[in-house]
Parts: sequence; structure tokens; C-alpha cells
Amino acid sequence: MTSKSAAAAARATVYGYPRQGPNRELKKAVEGYWKGRVTADALRTTAAELRRANWRSLAEAGVHEVPTGDFSYYDHVLDTSVMVGAVPGRHRAAVEADPLDGYFAMARGTQDVAPLEMTKWFDTNYHYLVPELGPDTVFAADSGRQVAELTEALSLGLTARPVLVGPVTYLLLAKPAPGVAADFDPITLLDRLLPVYAEILADLRAAGAEWAQLDEPALVQDRTPAELKAAERAYRDLGALTDRPRLLVASYFDRLGDALPVLAKAPVEGLALDFTEAAAANLDDLAAVGGLPGKRLVAGVVNGRNVWINDLRRSLSTLGTLLGLADRVDVAASCSLLHVPLDTGAEKDIDPQIQRWLAFARQKTAEIVTLAKGLALGTDTIAAELAANQADLASRATSPLTNDPAVRARAAAVTGADARRSLPYADRAAAQRTRLGLPLLPTTTIGSFPQTGELRVARADLRAGRIDTAGYEERVRAEIQEVVSFQEKAGIDVLVHGEAERNDMVQYFAEQLTGYLATQHGWVQSYGTRYVRPPVLAGDISRPAPMTVRWTSYAQSLTGRPVKGMLTGPVTMLAWSFVRDDQPLGDTARQVALALRDEVGDLEAAGTAVIQVDEPALRETLPLREADHAAYLSWATEAFRLTTGGVRPDTQIHTHMCYAEFGDIVQAIDDLDADVISLEAARSHMQVARELAAHGYPREAGPGVYDIHSPRVPSAEEAAELLRAGLRAIPAERLWVNPDCGLKTRGWAETRASLENMVAAARTVRAEAPAGS
Repeated sequence: MTSKSAAAAARATVYGYPRQGPNRELKKAVEGYWKGRVTADALRTTAAELRRANWRSLAEAGVHEVPTGDFSYYDHVLDTSVMVGAVPGRHRAAVEADPLDGYFAMARGTQDVAPLEMTKWFDTNYHYLVPELGPDTVFAADSGRQVAELTEALSLGLTARPVLVGPVTYLLLAKPAPGVAADFDPITLLDRLLPVYAEILADLRAAGAEWAQLDEPALVQDRTPAELKAAERAYRDLGALTDRPRLLVASYFDRLGDALPVLAKAPVEGLALDFTEAAAANLDDLAAVGGLPGKRLVAGVVNGRNVWINDLRRSLSTLGTLLGLADRVDVAASCSLLHVPLDTGAEKDIDPQIQRWLAFARQKTAEIVTLAKGLALGTDTIAAELAANQADLASRATSPLTNDPAVRARAAAVTGADARRSLPYADRAAAQRTRLGLPLLPTTTIGSFPQTGELRVARADLRAGRIDTAGYEERVRAEIQEVVSFQEKAGIDVLVHGEAERNDMVQYFAEQLTGYLATQHGWVQSYGTRYVRPPVLAGDISRPAPMTVRWTSYAQSLTGRPVKGMLTGPVTMLAWSFVRDDQPLGDTARQVALALRDEVGDLEAAGTAVIQVDEPALRETLPLREADHAAYLSWATEAFRLTTGGVRPDTQIHTHMCYAEFGDIVQAIDDLDADVISLEAARSHMQVARELAAHGYPREAGPGVYDIHSPRVPSAEEAAELLRAGLRAIPAERLWVNPDCGLKTRGWAETRASLENMVAAARTVRAEAPAGS
């Protein structure tokens, strides 16, 4: 049993909730607005209905304090830029003319104006829009959206807490604006930004906010003494304000480390900390600083970014320890529930017993409420929930799905030689040039092509039984024929089959591997209106049969040019799935790598000369603390080499990465030993090419010259200028020409025009190359 003080203190809350609605209503409304089919008023009405539904659902589940301000039409960091008036100069006129259209122009760009750069939100697969700041940036408070959403929630009779990206994290996530010196540090703008936050907090207090949450996840990363001093100053100044709500400073994704004593001493009323396995050190660190006497602690004991049920007894034990370390302990998930699907109850095709192992946002909310009740009123009040939870945990631990002796024996037998190519790169490159006969600055694409309406209809008809498999495959063949024909006419050198048969680059493979579970409604926001259904990696992994050989071989039969075989790499198969949490990630990666190695071997045996193994998630899965990097990169790069190490020297291995910061993993990119790597570079103005050059990267590379996450069509000259910038870092004989990423999300009209311009740019710059290059 717990004390009366605990009973008075323990409450349930969350930091954020999935935005899209049960049927992705937000996606449909926003995309309808972009296409002119939905009015601005109708879009706002849909958004308001979704917010109210979320708040009511949380309150009815027993959450005592709901979040506001976590909802977004596109991205919460972009919303913060609007809130503090940090609109790039090139977008200012559009924002002033129409704030909503200007907002989407910053996110997506227009034909004439480039969007903000986009990159990964810490080590998740969510993407945020990077703030662009400079020494001339002038901040101005715009609290209208935050105040309006708080007022909406209060009008429903709810206790509500506004959630804002904190000022320190906002500046640490920002980059110098175009034209600003690369060594400009946005954190130097802190003293200019804090009065804006003070004004916003005053507005929220006037609107009825008792508490406001300031998210500072950047403080769980390694921070310099100067950055920690900035955090200390920020919360000293904000804490000293008299006209403000009580402040809850939140961190998540890892341990706070050196930032914990800074925040513990700050004159704020509460801290929110992650106490899941990834941040278990927070418990010891909190005790070491003497706890949080007189303050509120929100304890993130339910994993907010994976889908497995919580071990309720273990969490209650952690919460019991925390009771002695703060004046009040509340219960929450470790981070916003934005990172998990909405409701397991929507899944009808998963075995009921296995489904009981899973917890999406609604189930995690119930776990939080149960834990708060047990902490406040004693474990006797949740005895039935505890018993059911222990039975489900035991069922998972002993299931044949999670234990396949053959898979485990094969993984245990791997040797170092299995993860090495038979010849060094220089020898392989010569053999590949002879086999492929490619021109200088060869052109290619990343893999996927637009998924047409006819293809989507055919896929839906197949699921509904309106057509049979033969009818669906006829549509796929037609799509592949069109993709191959277009590429030949456009003059692309190394073709792809377009991936018409694939629903998603991870899910497609997961559905054909043992040990994976696919969901029907498990949508999670990746960026903007792009939602994905990450499969669930539930058990030991193997490949029963070839997965890609048939369609790759069919495409190759249509052309005399090389067609790339396309696979998703082992680290990305983990990163873009919900991974099992009952064994080390490196062990799971090795199992996936061995399954993919079988596929690579079958592609090569079928005559495929170029095989691309995509690893866009290699950087995003990098641990947030430098001390943890080496161990991760060791197993991650080994998994890639294990996938590709068995091919002949004249088979060219490509890989691909996109929308992440690559500078701190260039050595790992080198360690992959891929023959060619393609990387996002258009929005970052070829930064990665310079980083590769500074490292002395010895292999071939294709920094992207076409930003596919914007609907705008780059001109041939624009692509040529980017290509020339790439040539200043990478020699022509090792430089490829390609888009930033796959083309699945784009329309055919813009894709045709953009790729034709890309090929024209390659021809122009190729003609400029010195003789003998």
C-alpha cells in the first residue's frame, strides 16, 4: 500500500497523442486542401474535431491532465518557428499574404521557393523542419494557436497543460540560414528568444494555464559546458518570471546526464524524465542530486515509442522508489505517444494471444492510468490488471515465435569472413566498370517511382477480392513496363523497376519474413501527411522464399541497361519496425542480415549486376550519447556487410541514406564497404559531399541533386549547379547523379520533368569535364 501523500499526488498524464485520427482524417483533409478540394475552414474544422476527440478519449480513460499544443497540421517544430516569428525571409511574403498557405510553403516549398530543410527528430523516424536562423533574426511572439487550443480544451471542462518545444532545444535544433556563416551558432540568440517565450507564457497564464510544459529533449545528448550554461540561464530567467504558469521541463529518449543537476536546481516547479530501459540511469542520477524536493516529477515509465506491453510490476517498483525523491510523482509515457499507432483494437488479423502482447497509444494510456491508480491507492486496487499483465508477459517469453532454434544456430555460426568482400574496393571497381560500361557521371534513381491511382485501386481491389492475384500482377507488369520505358527514353543509365509491387520499403519485406507481424491500421506519422505502418518485429527472423527476384528479372528482360535489385537493409528493417525488446538489437540485426544475404545471393544468381541495399536509418538509429556510438556502429555496419559480403567482385553494391546528419558517421559509411552510396544533399546544399571529401571517402557517391520531398521541379541548370558543387568535393570518375530519395510520394508529371532535367544536367556537366576524366 502507498501513503496518503502518494494518493494525493499520483496522477496520469501524457505529453502528446497521435494526430491523424482513427482513419487518417487529418492526412485526407490536409491533402484535400492542397488539391483545392477542401476549404481552409473545413480543414480547421476537421483539426478541431480531432483535437476534441483526442482530449475526450484521454479524459474518459482516466488521464487527469491532457496536453494541448501537441497537435500540428505538419510539424511541431515548424509550429514553434511560427510561434516565435522565425519565418525565413524567402517565405515571409507568403506567410503575410495567407498564414496557412505560407505555413505549407515553408514545409513543402513552391515552384519558386525552396522549403525548409527536413531531418530526423533525434533517433526516431519522425522528421522535423529545421529552423533557419542568423545574427539578424528578429523573434516575435505569436501565441494565438497555443492560446486557442488551450481555450478549446478548457471549454470542455478538462484540466489542460500546453506543451511547447523549449527554447534551448529549439535553438540547438536550428541551423544557420542560407547565406549565414557556417560557424554561426543559433544558441547565441537565446537572450533574444527568452523574452518571446516569456510573453507566450504570460498569454497562456492569462488564458487559464496552471502548468506549461517546455520540452527539452536536446539536453539528453552530449552538451558542451557553454550549452549547459545556456540551459541554466534559460530556466533561471523563465523561472524568475512572475506572470507565468508553473513550468514542467520535459526530457525524453535518453538520460539527462550532466543536464539533470542544472534542471534540478532551476527555479521551475517540475521535471519530466524518462525512466524506461533506455534512460534507466536517470533514476540513479536523480538520487545522486538529492531528488526534487518541493517539485513535481512526471515519471515516464511506459515506453512511448515501442508497442510492447509494459511490465506493470517493474514500473510500480520504479515509481515506488521515486516517491521518496520528489514532492509529487505523476505517471506518464516516456515521450509523446505520437510515435506509436492509435489502437490495437482496430487490428483484426493478429492472433488474439499475440495481440495481448501489444500496446498502442490507447492501450499505453490505460497502462499509465492503471499505474497511477496502483501508485496512489495501492496494488490491491489493480490486482486483476497485474495478474493479466504477468500472464501476457509469460506467454510472449515462451512462445515458439520468439524462439527458433535453427535461426539462432545459424546466427551463432557467423564468422568475420562472412562479413567481408573477397577483394578490396579498387579491384572490385575495375571489374565493375568492365562489366557495366557506364559513362562518366552515371545517372540513376533511388528505387521507387510514383504509385499511380490505377495501381492503388488494383491493390485495394485485390484486398477486397474484386480481382484475383493474376489481375493484380497484370497491373504491376504494366507499371513496370511504363517505368522502364520512361527511364530508357529519358536517358537514365542504371534503371530500377519502380517497386510497383511494394506497399512500403519495410513492410513489403516484413510480410515475407518469418517473425514479423503486419498491421492493418497501425499508422504512424513520418512527416507531414506521410504516414507509415511499421511492422512489428516479434520473433526470430528467416526468409522462406525469394522476395524480389521475380520482378527484378522481369524488368531486366525489358531492357539492355542494368536494372538494380532493390532491398531494404537490416538496420532500416529494425529502425522502421517496432523491434523486439527481449534481446539485444545487434542479435536481431544479425538474423535479419542473414535473411537478406539469401536474397542478395538469389538476385546475383539471376544475373543482377547492381544490387542496392538501402540503409537510410543507419544515422537515425545512432544512440544519442557518444559513449554508446561505437557499440552500435560495430553491429550495424557488420549487419550490412553480412548482407552483402557474399557477392562476386564484379557485382556492384549500392546503398542509400537520406534526411539525416551524416557528418558524424562518415567513418561508419566507409566501414559499410559499399561500392556506391547515394545520399540526400539538395536541401543541405551538398554538405554531405564536402563531409565525404574531408574524410577521404574512397568509393563512389551520389549526393542528390533533386529534392523529392517538395513538389517543385528543379530546373536543369539548378541541378547542374548542385552537380558542379558535388564535383568540387568528389572526382568525376566517382560521382553519380541521382535524386535525394525514392519517388513514391511524387506525381508522374513532376517526376518526368525533374528526371529529364536531372539527365540534362548530367549531360551538360559531363561535357564540361576535362578530357580523360
